[in-house]
Amino acid sequence: MKTMANLIRSWVLIAAGLGFLGCRAADAGPGVVFKGWGEGPGKGKHIVFVIGDDEYRSEELMPMLAKILAIRHSFTCTALFSLNEQTGEIDPSAQTNIPGLEAIETADLMVIFTRFRELPDEQMKYIIDYTNSGKPIIGLRTATHAFNYSRNKSSPYAKYSFQSNDPKGGWGRMVLGETWINHYGHHNVESTRGVIAEGMENHPIVKGCEDIWGPSDVYGLTTLEGDCKPVIMGVVLKGMDPKDEPNLEKKPVPVAWTKSYTGEKGKTARIFTTTMGHASDFKSEGFRRLMVNACYWALEMEDKIPAKAEVGFIGSYNPNDIGVGKFKKGLKPSDLAMPAGGAVGRGR
Repeated sequence: MKTMANLIRSWVLIAAGLGFLGCRAADAGPGVVFKGWGEGPGKGKHIVFVIGDDEYRSEELMPMLAKILAIRHSFTCTALFSLNEQTGEIDPSAQTNIPGLEAIETADLMVIFTRFRELPDEQMKYIIDYTNSGKPIIGLRTATHAFNYSRNKSSPYAKYSFQSNDPKGGWGRMVLGETWINHYGHHNVESTRGVIAEGMENHPIVKGCEDIWGPSDVYGLTTLEGDCKPVIMGVVLKGMDPKDEPNLEKKPVPVAWTKSYTGEKGKTARIFTTTMGHASDFKSEGFRRLMVNACYWALEMEDKIPAKAEVGFIGSYNPNDIGVGKFKKGLKPSDLAMPAGGAVGRGR
């Protein structure tokens, strides 16, 4: 019986290994890992995605970005989600739980798309330690108001709340350049046309980004903090169609910028922030390319950005409508792994 048990165990390990190679994804405990495919520029680099927004379907946008980076550019990507503590299911309304954040310790880049999270100290420590590490950070949309400590105001991390006075504007303004201000464009009525900021036409981040449009409304800004340099300006359109006319009463404001941040250890990091990030923004090839290019730039790999980076979807991309509570129910991170055997392929 012992010999048979060992034989069965060996076959299980072999089968698991074959499945791992076939799908190029693996269970990351509470998250999912998309292993880098092939010999692309990203081989050997690890990107961690921190996902926890309850309105804009970051739980669908971010894994697709991770898949594109893994399959088309060879980065290994770990996706971590807000999870229901009882069921282990992806639950964007679970504001106090993003398990698996220890993966950030081996990250070369952190991409964050959270909203009003209040993580326990043992989880938040990983994010703040990384913030002070000098390694790069990319923030999408609600990451400007990533944290909000309303329950445990005595936490040493409560100062990073989006309305904090010290630092002013919390983590979002301190690190990314701005906190939550308002909806500048009319939410769900006026969409965004992204245009390259004056003087940034030759910046590596905008290579191949000829057409950027999304149903997200332009976020309002005050004065961007620190050394922010606008890369993409958001033109407010009068409607929700890319062919709609601009609202000339609202001047364009930045919707994507670069920045540097020097943390408590004196190490300086590259920062890229965009206030776009509605899940349907990602249907725009130009916006997808902007995000892929930004990852290369953040990692100081701008010399490897092609004239037109591959950004075709991996499999289908049909996100749910935005809105609190409208996420796809009953999914666990492992459900997002790519099919065994590479069924999604590398097709465009």
